[in-house]
Amino acid sequence: MRASRLLSLLLLLQNRGRMTAPELAAELEVSVRTVYRDVESLSASGVPIYADRGPLGGYQLLDGYRTRLTGLTGDEADTLFLAGVPGAAAELGLGSALAAAQLKLGAALPADLRDRATRATERFHLDAPGWFRDPQPTPFLAAIADAVWSGTRISVRYQRWDRTIRDRELDPLGLVLKAGVWYLVATRSDEAEPGPRSYRVARVLELTRRTEAATRPPDFSLAGYWEQRSAELKAAMWRGSATVRLSPRGVQLVEWLVGSTEARAVQDTATEPDADGWITATVPIESVRHAESVWLRLGVEVEVLAPPELRDRIATIARQLLDRYGT
Repeated sequence: MRASRLLSLLLLLQNRGRMTAPELAAELEVSVRTVYRDVESLSASGVPIYADRGPLGGYQLLDGYRTRLTGLTGDEADTLFLAGVPGAAAELGLGSALAAAQLKLGAALPADLRDRATRATERFHLDAPGWFRDPQPTPFLAAIADAVWSGTRISVRYQRWDRTIRDRELDPLGLVLKAGVWYLVATRSDEAEPGPRSYRVARVLELTRRTEAATRPPDFSLAGYWEQRSAELKAAMWRGSATVRLSPRGVQLVEWLVGSTEARAVQDTATEPDADGWITATVPIESVRHAESVWLRLGVEVEVLAPPELRDRIATIARQLLDRYGT
């Protein structure tokens, strides 16, 4: 444990330059006194680390000193070549850069760890998009990524979910890849809608790079924003509930034909099976209109009991289908 912490301290100084003892303590989640002891240990082992006193002081390594990645554990080496997502890197225009970085990283590893890292790529593959979904064309993804990286404002012509088209001036904050779909997180430069918003990259129809620098909130966290936004969307999605009866086969089909959220709700709220094996459960729904199309997928393996509006809608559709297909 201590050896791993010493290596982490060394790599922090190598990558970030001068850092104070409290900063190192916060990063390593130890006390300042522990940092003092660790620095002494590194210095005693021959690492050229020195301290500058004063309000602007701190610890740093002698200029030009670099350590090799010989402190990696076997498990860490196994994860090295799983960390990258080749498909996403290629979409961002970084496929060749990723390949070159992996080649250089592999060359820096000891032979045994290099073999383990290579073996991981031969045995594990990450395919982020969901099944049966064609990738969406994102012709402006590389330009957006460049604007995010350089902090440059962009003008876009954007197609909203209702297919209306709007022109927007955006200050890019970050890119998120969710289930194979790219999203741009940005603020509007005109502040007509304060706060960050997410835009599906595939819906950008035109893009122009601006010369102005983008404004970035000093305390913005991309991961924090996305986590909060995901929770808000999930809470807003399920706006009601329905009571359904399911046959034994219907229970098996819910996760495949309806969804994992509804399947969990069936498991959590299911009554004891009746004489024919049917159970009753309460499931979340987005809306009556949406629920009618969802639960019709189960055909005769489900009976909607409530709300009455949903039951009536499904009964109406069933009669219409009988009229269409009946003799």
